[in-house]
Amino acid sequence: MKRIAFVVCLLAVCAAAARAQESRQDISLSGTALIEPFKASSTDVLVNSTTAYGGLASYRFMLTPTSALEANYGLTYENKITFTTPQTILSPITVLTRTQEISGAYVRSFVFKNFNPFVEAGPAAVIFLPILNSGTKTLDAHQQTEVGAMYGAGFAYEVSPSFDIRVEYRGLVNKVPDFRESSSTSGYDFATNRWWNISEPVIGVAYHF
Repeated sequence: MKRIAFVVCLLAVCAAAARAQESRQDISLSGTALIEPFKASSTDVLVNSTTAYGGLASYRFMLTPTSALEANYGLTYENKITFTTPQTILSPITVLTRTQEISGAYVRSFVFKNFNPFVEAGPAAVIFLPILNSGTKTLDAHQQTEVGAMYGAGFAYEVSPSFDIRVEYRGLVNKVPDFRESSSTSGYDFATNRWWNISEPVIGVAYHF
């Protein structure tokens, strides 16, 4: 009888430990829109951008049931970043661009039944990749990496113990790129000496394991 009781207790402890280790990690895939704001500078450079669409892959490791560390990688298809300078006021210069994001964050979640609101923040690197084709009006544009910060707030709706739907607003704060055209052989100067806040609405699906 004692052996049976011991086995039952042991199984209960193992089941509790296994359950405590469930869903310590998750991965998510999301669709994104990258909205870069209009920016005017003290150097008489005006920057306009079209919206870029792409995807975001994220990995979270749960430190506690309500806090986690997150790693992100994002990539957009392409958009146009247009520079107007005193020299090009009649014919602004467009650079077709792909944008990559590499970021990490601390995530704090709040549990309300199936809804789990969360906030997050951390460092980010945004890589601006010029596409050198007929859509880019200066072939002297170069790849540029700007280091800044990422922050966000959203909610996850639990569809099942393994899946949830996530909706979030994210912001990327970094310097406005000039594609190293501030001291180039082309004669253009795209430097703004400004920072901007890139808005990034996100919707996707996460899988817990």
